[in-house]
Amino acid sequence: MRQAEDAAPQDDAPKDVVPDHVVPGDVAPRVVPRGVVLVGVDGCKAGWIAVCRGPGAAPSTAVFPSFAALLDRLPAAAMVAVDMPIGLPDFSQRGGRGPEALVRPLLGARQSSVFAIPSRAALYAEIEAFTTVDAWYAAHRKASEVAKTTSGPPRGVSIQAFGIFAKIREIDSLLIARPELRSRVFESHPEVAFCKLNGDRAMRLPKKIRGNINPAGMAERKALLARHGYGQDFLDQTPPRGAAADDFLDAAAMMLIAGRIARGEAMPFPDPPLADRYGIPVAIWA
Repeated sequence: MRQAEDAAPQDDAPKDVVPDHVVPGDVAPRVVPRGVVLVGVDGCKAGWIAVCRGPGAAPSTAVFPSFAALLDRLPAAAMVAVDMPIGLPDFSQRGGRGPEALVRPLLGARQSSVFAIPSRAALYAEIEAFTTVDAWYAAHRKASEVAKTTSGPPRGVSIQAFGIFAKIREIDSLLIARPELRSRVFESHPEVAFCKLNGDRAMRLPKKIRGNINPAGMAERKALLARHGYGQDFLDQTPPRGAAADDFLDAAAMMLIAGRIARGEAMPFPDPPLADRYGIPVAIWA
């Protein structure tokens, strides 16, 4: 995967967060604790795209080459919601780790966007960088074989899931080495986030059709994000180099979930969260 040479901020990433927008007719939310920076993150081609907002500041977006580089730019008080599985099972049951089975029924036609994560052993079956396409496919076959021996019923690894293994390992290794991050970095999922932000109603239209951006689906999500306080100019901007338009909108939704978590309004699936062998919480927050 190509990496950005360095963080490429569109605006200076804020260091300090205003309360999220209150949608007319909603009950006024609790206030984000003073000094907390809200950060929404999604994986992208160049690494990680983040949408950040600090107290009294407009939202900004930037791309970082690694999750560690992103965290290094944030203050200790930052609250991060990321579209990436956190907490890995030793044995993968039918339907996934647990959170996946709970959120799929909420999403209707969008539930295929939630895919099962295989075992920790499968995730770490091959950790070397791939220099050729053949090496990539060989590593996928190896991970699938390990996954089949650590799942019930036995099943391999989808190409989609394998494509984000390196990013899952990035966060996993950080949360193992730095347990204090577990109270600041939370797993979410864009379609679950959009559903929650839309009054528990799933999005009608897909973001992509056969791998291509669906303008109508993007417009539906932009309209929802605008209702939650984003300016239209911000939403219509060209994403930073190395990130796609859907990555950017997903990160924007993640930032709103970070706000819900900071205010104590978010719900984990399951509630209470599970924990993996390292004590890392396992839940999708929205």
